[in-house]
Amino acid sequence: MSDRHIVVGAGPVGTSVARLLADRGSEVVVVTRRGTAVESAQSVAMDASDSDALAELTEGAVALYNCANPTDYTTWEDVWPPLARSLRLAAERTGAVLAVTGCLYPYGPVAGGRMVEGMPDAATDHKGVLRAQMWAELKEAHDAGILRAVEVRASDYMGLGVGANGHVTRVMPAALQGKTAWVVDAKDQPHSFTDVLDEARALVAVVDRPDTWGRVWHAPTNAPRTLTEAITQSLAAVGKSPVRVLTIPRAVTLAAGLAVPMVRELNQLSYQRTSPYVLDSSFSEKELGLAPSPWEEICRRSATS
Repeated sequence: MSDRHIVVGAGPVGTSVARLLADRGSEVVVVTRRGTAVESAQSVAMDASDSDALAELTEGAVALYNCANPTDYTTWEDVWPPLARSLRLAAERTGAVLAVTGCLYPYGPVAGGRMVEGMPDAATDHKGVLRAQMWAELKEAHDAGILRAVEVRASDYMGLGVGANGHVTRVMPAALQGKTAWVVDAKDQPHSFTDVLDEARALVAVVDRPDTWGRVWHAPTNAPRTLTEAITQSLAAVGKSPVRVLTIPRAVTLAAGLAVPMVRELNQLSYQRTSPYVLDSSFSEKELGLAPSPWEEICRRSATS
């Protein structure tokens, strides 16, 4: 029986998925535009939005993992639709389980800020609507027996390899030098942070469990911390003293958004940072038999990311 897995994307989640699979002895192929090398995996340079090429590569594979992460929000309407369509077609043609690295954007603003599995996708901003539609199309196809799909959603990432794409890891280089950590929107609201390794562990777990397919799961995630706490505790994990954590004035980010498209996109998501934003993963943890990595370990990985 084949134990071949195709991972699209070599960011922190895709790399973690590939390593987990390789460590257990599976055959792993990582697909990126540039053929990025990942230890213990075969690397293939390919545009994953080429559905014919991706389907050919996926033929005979157990699973196809969507770990792509277009970091420029301004390009999502151009990049995501053809990529999502290609992944969907590859899963349809080959029978591979399509496991999607999800985010919390589809939920949109949630009263009380606590997100649980099974709640409706009610986003109104274009990024959340797009990601919600991507899952809705997969869910519909899954329910119709056209393909097999599952999605694992996580909150803002911490851990190895996250770097400038994480609220905590972005400020670590300066903070490790004792400099002030400047953050966006708020520093003292309860906020969930998911380690990329825990997202990867959940993706591998659901692929192995047919009874989990056809629905959304939450990656195991620790109790929420404020951004100040997460930064301070990450520094402490590597023996560093606390630094000042200051919020960039809202007037500055609003003014910048008028001229800088990416800042404007970030401003649309300010609700995630100016009020509690809590991912409840208790149901998924119980059903999947997973627990989040120890918080101190996550902090240590984040400080050295």
